[in-house]
Amino acid sequence: MSVFSVFADLVGHFADLLQPLFGASAAAAAIVLFTALVRLLVHPLSRAAARGQKARTALQPKIAELRKQHKKEPEKLQKAVLELHAEEKVSPVSGCLPSLLQLPAFFLLYHLFSSTSIGGRANELLTHQLLGAPLGGRWADALGGGGVFGGAGVVYVGLFAVVAVVAAFNYRRTKRMMVAGNPLAVQEGQSVPGVGAVSKVMPFMSFFTLFTVAVVPLAAALYVVTSTAWSAVERAALYQ
Repeated sequence: MSVFSVFADLVGHFADLLQPLFGASAAAAAIVLFTALVRLLVHPLSRAAARGQKARTALQPKIAELRKQHKKEPEKLQKAVLELHAEEKVSPVSGCLPSLLQLPAFFLLYHLFSSTSIGGRANELLTHQLLGAPLGGRWADALGGGGVFGGAGVVYVGLFAVVAVVAAFNYRRTKRMMVAGNPLAVQEGQSVPGVGAVSKVMPFMSFFTLFTVAVVPLAAALYVVTSTAWSAVERAALYQ
């Protein structure tokens, strides 16, 4: 039995358990529950990443001193900053690990709700809906089936609204952290290879989720929206 078959059965069992509460939208509720379970499993790593980021913030005075020492020698500055991180056992990119570990779950959902058959059997998950919108459908299908404010279109409008609110919240928060001396701020980004480019786009990362929600199957979009909202709340609590 393939991993996709096992995962499909797991989602199906969750849907059966939630059916008395959510009716025809039980599978959608199961995806939200599954996302929450994944985020709970990853939470210890998120806490570790938060501790790492605070440690990187504590290095800012030393990094500022290194900038003064190597003001006209950018290569030596980069080397010195990286050596400082190594000495203090602090990784400048450790915060990426929780996000990377969630990718397998996202791709599993994407595959499940993009395939007409799983393990040689018809994919019954494709028959499930969220308020009339097929979990295997995409925004383009909703637009073609009734327009922006049609039955399925309204579901996407709701998802886009949630993502937009979370993205705006993350944007303001990230900008404040960068101005306050976040270790991924532009100033340090100029001294750590590759981090400067990340720091420039980081405030806008949440807005890219809008595109993801628009092009992936609704089931995968639910995972993305739930995980993004969870991240916003989690980061607000861990990085306060």
